[in-house]
Amino acid sequence: MLRWFRALLPREERFFELFNQHAQVVVAGADALQGVLRGGPDIQKYCQLVTQHESEADNITRQVLTAVRRTFITPFDRVDIKNLITSMDDAIDQMEQTAKAVMLFEVEEFEQPMREMGAIISECAGLVVQALPLLQSIGQNVGTITAITEELTKLEGRVDDLHDIGLKELFLKHRHANAMDFIVGVEIYDHLEKVADRFDDVANEINSIMIEQV
Repeated sequence: MLRWFRALLPREERFFELFNQHAQVVVAGADALQGVLRGGPDIQKYCQLVTQHESEADNITRQVLTAVRRTFITPFDRVDIKNLITSMDDAIDQMEQTAKAVMLFEVEEFEQPMREMGAIISECAGLVVQALPLLQSIGQNVGTITAITEELTKLEGRVDDLHDIGLKELFLKHRHANAMDFIVGVEIYDHLEKVADRFDDVANEINSIMIEQV
């Protein structure tokens, strides 16, 4: 009865607009991160772009959290809205942490597994963009949403594999050389893995919403 009553009340649909805006900014951040991982003379420019997009994402997150407090009827549970936007924001926060580490340690070249991880991160961002509009009609899109979240989890697993492969290659490359280069490489790998972990969190939040709504 309560669900039926809530369905009759007007809803604030701007949440989906804000979700989409945030997701598009995350895509831009992931693209800029790929630019960083290509190396070369434009690293600083791309690092600055990642930071810029992270700031834009923070602003959208604040708008969502403000809307949650002010809106009488939300499209789904307030806690779920908060958790979803926070997990999305955490992903681009980790991208910025990666860029900061690159600038701090003045990294100019990146290993192939790092670049592959960057490409997968961009793919994850694109999948989130596809998934979010489907939440407006969850019942009609259960199969598609499930397929997207499963793919996000698979990609996170692939990043984990690349992380392990990269660390092994890094050790073999630097075990008789500069230990600092190994330490810095580990730092970059760990940050990239955390970005993918945060996208897996997004997938889990989407699944949680779907379970409650269907």
